[in-house]
Amino acid sequence: MISNSQYTNLNRKIINCKKCRRLVIFRKKIAKDKRKQYINEKYWGKPITGFGDIRGKILLVGLAPAAHGGNRTGRVFTGDRSADFLYKCLYKAKMSNQPTSENKNDGLKLYNAYITTALKCVPPGDKPTPLELKNCFVFFKKEIDLLKNVKIIVALGKIAFDACIQFYKENYFLKSKNYKFSHAIKYQLPDKKILIGCYHPSPRNVNTKRINLNMMVKLFKNARKINI
Repeated sequence: MISNSQYTNLNRKIINCKKCRRLVIFRKKIAKDKRKQYINEKYWGKPITGFGDIRGKILLVGLAPAAHGGNRTGRVFTGDRSADFLYKCLYKAKMSNQPTSENKNDGLKLYNAYITTALKCVPPGDKPTPLELKNCFVFFKKEIDLLKNVKIIVALGKIAFDACIQFYKENYFLKSKNYKFSHAIKYQLPDKKILIGCYHPSPRNVNTKRINLNMMVKLFKNARKINI
């Protein structure tokens, strides 16, 4: 079982990481050149750690922090419109204590779930290089190793789904199967976990009706019901 000290030590290493020069420069630039609506706020501007129930069964994975979301607030999927929709759905699925995620001190708690990103820093154009992703996979693997109770991985978006597949190809024996992304698709991974694809909770996907509250809540509720 994961201990609080192991969790704290891992998060300290993540926050202090400066391995990818391009990402360090970019995250600091965003923290300096703030969006007008947040001009009076102090941006986090460092790598983002995971958040939630460290003994939870479900691991939610995004690709990377948002420039003016996580990179501003210091918490993954916090303070932007994607977070607004995601937490409305998580609350409806009884996986969080409140329907909003605005800042690190807003009292948010997750139930039986932990949320993280494959890449811990915001990348230019939302596109990490293969080396940057590989560097961060070291932290991602430590998270997965520590979160002993995780049985289900929900990839939030195709790019996060592809990153999870790439991670398992590099760190586990994953057969060269064509893992196609679609909403609610399920694959069993080499360590017996179940990977579920999920449309990203972005404003674009919501506005075009690719995803809606009922679809997302249904996926989360079904994930909770899976017994392994």
